[in-house]
Amino acid sequence: MSILVFGHSGQVATALRGYGDVIALGRDQADLSDPEACAAAIAQHAPCAVINAAAYTAVDAAEENEVAATVINGAAPGAMARACAARGIPFVHISTDYVFDGSGSQPWCPEDATGPVSAYGRSKLAGEEAVRAAGGISVILRTSWVFSETGTNFVKTMLRLGAERDALNVVADQIGGPTAAADIAATCIAVVEGLISDPARAGTYHYSGAPDVSWAEFARSIMAQAGLATQVTDIPTSAYPTPATRPLNSRLDCRDLETHFGLARPIWRASLATVFNKLQDQSDE
Repeated sequence: MSILVFGHSGQVATALRGYGDVIALGRDQADLSDPEACAAAIAQHAPCAVINAAAYTAVDAAEENEVAATVINGAAPGAMARACAARGIPFVHISTDYVFDGSGSQPWCPEDATGPVSAYGRSKLAGEEAVRAAGGISVILRTSWVFSETGTNFVKTMLRLGAERDALNVVADQIGGPTAAADIAATCIAVVEGLISDPARAGTYHYSGAPDVSWAEFARSIMAQAGLATQVTDIPTSAYPTPATRPLNSRLDCRDLETHFGLARPIWRASLATVFNKLQDQSDE
């Protein structure tokens, strides 16, 4: 049994590469800016399932490159989903909390109305719509605030800045669930296995770390676990303007995933400790 993964160096793709039955394709093997090349790769490898862990993730750059972002995040997943549907194999597509407008304070349910407020969010929503239109055995897995010991992410940025500075200002009015890439990868594998045994589980699900916190609270936990004395001061989003609008409410209701797949929300503090251990191992090498 082989699972074809689109993505190779991204956080989730890197974690997925640790599974022995995974074939991970980098950009040189399947360029998402060429959707039909993605479909051709599925035909070539003839896997038992496909996971799309690749995406255009430069949120701010997408504001001026929305067409390119929409090809990669929208058209390419659609081509993958159609290729999988034609072969009757499961397809798992990783999406994002950015498909919502970030209003209110209640966790977003999978069936809630979407309303992205950024080009990145619109491009990811286009991907969701294309996957659903393909009509195959697919799961769209929305997640949020991904972190790991690899790549560029909030945890690594905070560790770097915490080692350089005595104080940091961090946004406190954006709330969400930090989610470790390793946890997302394990969930994707479990979802694939669940779809193979029961295709009726196909649908849209949410998965994020618990409990929900602000970026500032997350930063304080990072400093505390790392033994850094850096003082974190809460600021509003308005004090840290960015080209792309970020959703204020990124809380995700993940109960459906636990009901249908038996997968509970991971405790992000435990996952953060695991990431710290891996970073320490890297520094010792």
